[in-house]
Amino acid sequence: MRKTALMAALGASALCIALAQSSAQPIIGLITKTDSNPFFVKMKEGAEAEAKKLGAKLLSGADKTDGGVLIGKYAKAAMGGKKAVIAAMDYNPGQPVGILRHNGFLAGFGMKGITAKTPNQVDTGIVCSQNSFGDQAKGQTAMENCLQKNPNINMVYTINEPAAAGAYQALKAAGKEKGVIIVSVDGGCEGIRNVQKGVITATSQQYPLKMAAMGVAAGVEYAKSGKKVSGYTDTGVTLIAKRAYAGVASQNAAFGLANCWGTK
Repeated sequence: MRKTALMAALGASALCIALAQSSAQPIIGLITKTDSNPFFVKMKEGAEAEAKKLGAKLLSGADKTDGGVLIGKYAKAAMGGKKAVIAAMDYNPGQPVGILRHNGFLAGFGMKGITAKTPNQVDTGIVCSQNSFGDQAKGQTAMENCLQKNPNINMVYTINEPAAAGAYQALKAAGKEKGVIIVSVDGGCEGIRNVQKGVITATSQQYPLKMAAMGVAAGVEYAKSGKKVSGYTDTGVTLIAKRAYAGVASQNAAFGLANCWGTK
C-alpha cells in the first residue's frame, strides 16, 4: 500500500485529503476548520455523498476569489460616500479563516496594504471588533457590546450568517436596525432567507458541497490511477443582495436560494 497526502485548495477553504492507494477501497480523509459551522457541515455532506457514489470510505475530522473582499466592495458601494462607522463580528482569536475574511472585507472596502498573506487581523478603520465564534447568540451579545462602545455604528461585517442574525437582533432591540448595513459570508439557505427579509444586506455565497465533492473525486482518482491534481481550483463565489449597485456584480435572493450550499 502506498500512502500520500494531497492538498486540494477549493474555493475559500482547503480540504486536506489524506488517501491510501491500493487495490482495496480508497480511503479519503476530510479535515475542515470546524465541525459545527453550517458551512463546514455542508462540506462534509458533499464529501460523504461523493465518496459513497465513488465507492470510497470517508474519514472526517476538525481541525481564490475571496468572499470577504467581495462583500467589502459591496459595502463600500452601499455606503454611497457616507462615512462608515464599522463594527466587526469576528470568529475567535487567531483563527485563520476569521483573519482572512476580516482582512478581506477591509481590503475590499478600500483599506490599503492588506494582502492574502497579511498574517494578523487588521483593525484599522474598525471602531469595535468582537469575537462572535460564528454563533447567533454570541453575535447578539457582541453587537450589544459594540453599541455600548459606539452607538453610531452604521456598518457591520460578520464572519458568517448566524453571527449576522445575532447582530441584527441586537440592533433591532436598540431600535437601530434600519440604519445599519450588515454584510456577511457563506450564502447558506437561512442566510439567503435573511437577505430576502432585509436582515442581512448582502452575503458572499460559496459552495461547500461542490468543494467537498471535487476534493473527494480528486482523491479517489489518485487512489485509483495515481493521477495527482495540482494548483488552485476556484469553485466560485457569488454576491447575493436584495439591492444591486453599479460596479459590483450580484445576484438576487431567488438565485441564492436556488444555489444555497449547492453545487451551482
